[in-house]
Amino acid sequence: MATASSPLQVRGEVISLKRVGEYYQMAIAAPGIAERAKPGQFVALAVGGEPTSMLLRRAFSIYAADERGVFGGTIEIVFARQGIGTKWLSQLPSHSSVDIVGPLGNPFPIPASPLKTLLIGGGYGSAPLFSLAEVLRTRGCRVEMFLGAATGERLFGIVEGRRAASQLTLVTEDGSVGLRGRVTDHLDELMTRTQTELIYACGPMGMLQAISVFAKERSVPAQCLVEEEMACGIGVCMTCVLPIRGDDGVIRMTRTCVAGPSFDGDTILWEEIGSIPSGTLGAEDLG
Repeated sequence: MATASSPLQVRGEVISLKRVGEYYQMAIAAPGIAERAKPGQFVALAVGGEPTSMLLRRAFSIYAADERGVFGGTIEIVFARQGIGTKWLSQLPSHSSVDIVGPLGNPFPIPASPLKTLLIGGGYGSAPLFSLAEVLRTRGCRVEMFLGAATGERLFGIVEGRRAASQLTLVTEDGSVGLRGRVTDHLDELMTRTQTELIYACGPMGMLQAISVFAKERSVPAQCLVEEEMACGIGVCMTCVLPIRGDDGVIRMTRTCVAGPSFDGDTILWEEIGSIPSGTLGAEDLG
């Protein structure tokens, strides 16, 4: 029997699809999933239609969820057109049917007491931060937001960020919008000014690694929503494992889809991603 927190598989209906800069924003009627979704969770969509040879689902962070929409519960996702799966999604007309499973993964951990938080997003990786900001504000947290991308067209959520945060800072590598450079070029100044006590970060793995190192040096915890390839999204296939050091000091190859996708950045062995580090639990059994 499904519980209020367990994932569902439903036939969703595409309500809208629009271009936002270099990305696509899709709203899907997905009753049941929308009611269960919390910030930081994701959904997995079957792509290609019934006769497809694309067997693996595509995972997308939930940008927004509305359990009381006109079409019933709806969720929204944001994606870039990067391969044949997302190309197929980007061409779906309204009222198309999509097979969707969710919500998957664990939501962002929310502090028990009000803190000064800094939410950092890279590209369309910023999508799940806006619903998180709403929850943090209801808990009395101060919310600052920092969005970065290579160019202005690759920034996502400028308008939403201005609504969600006490202050929004933008940075682009080419300087076309906001400050010039990368997120980490300006992070020290921003953290000092805002007296950041907790970081939430979503975006490319390289950015998350740099933020984690930076935060650790300043003794500020950083929750990182990692971007790992997920073939199943439910912990069966083991394609999304990361080397994680637990509270007991033991390194384990941990499934991102079921243990994450949000992790304390200090627990991830960033330099060892893609390998099995020496001392990993069970590694000796591999020969």
